[in-house]
Amino acid sequence: MSDLTVGIDVGSTYTKAALLGGDGTLVATAMIATGFRLEAAAEQVYGTLLRHAGLSTGDVAYVVSTGAGRYQVPFRDLHATDLTAQGRGTRHFFPLTRTVLDVGGQTMKASRLDDRGRVAAFRLNDKCAAGTGAFLEKTARYLGYGTEQIGAVAAASADAANISGVCAVFAESEVINHVSSGRAPGEILHGAVVSLVSRSVQLMKRVRLEPEITLVGGIMRFPTMVRVLREELGQEVNVPPEPLAQFTAAIGAAVLGQQRLAKRAAAEHAAA
Repeated sequence: MSDLTVGIDVGSTYTKAALLGGDGTLVATAMIATGFRLEAAAEQVYGTLLRHAGLSTGDVAYVVSTGAGRYQVPFRDLHATDLTAQGRGTRHFFPLTRTVLDVGGQTMKASRLDDRGRVAAFRLNDKCAAGTGAFLEKTARYLGYGTEQIGAVAAASADAANISGVCAVFAESEVINHVSSGRAPGEILHGAVVSLVSRSVQLMKRVRLEPEITLVGGIMRFPTMVRVLREELGQEVNVPPEPLAQFTAAIGAAVLGQQRLAKRAAAEHAAA
């Protein structure tokens, strides 16, 4: 019987999939833009994942879905909240994780885990784009840069423009004012990162953050974001190896699949 499990994270911006072997080895990953058809995105990323691994659907023992579109995965065996999946995924890489910060395209989430890796407390910032990756990407586009250039441009600046608006509209006005006054694009992007970090730290404080802290989400692929967070917190932080910071929820969902398989095997053994 197969011991392969798949986690599918249907996010608001990207849909990710991860394939785990029975020993916890990460076999393959896949990611596509989610778009408006969530079920189609789940099916497409699953197909892409299996092609990468040279497998078919019959080779997979268990599929767990997570993310905003977790109910739109018709072939799932189980669904889990993204907070639960992120808890399992971060501990897959860093077993002593107690606080998780997840900054995605549309939401920012902070959670504190208990000794067993379950979510003990959490807070979300999903009401205003100024606290999400979308604000950073929109700022980059306004300055004439693509998302893939954010890291290099922000890292090249030692100074950061002040962006203190608590609302996306006000923050965007500050960006426009900085451009008009001749501030360098790198300083403005650096300032946007610092603004995002400030919101991140406040969110973690609301869950009573404890070390170890693990950072996940697509924004964590930018070294400046990680560096500023580390400086602001005054302590070390964990980041999964590139590019897996975007895949931790999918990996965590696959870990949940492995745990379900183990329970099933134990029950079958007890009944035999």
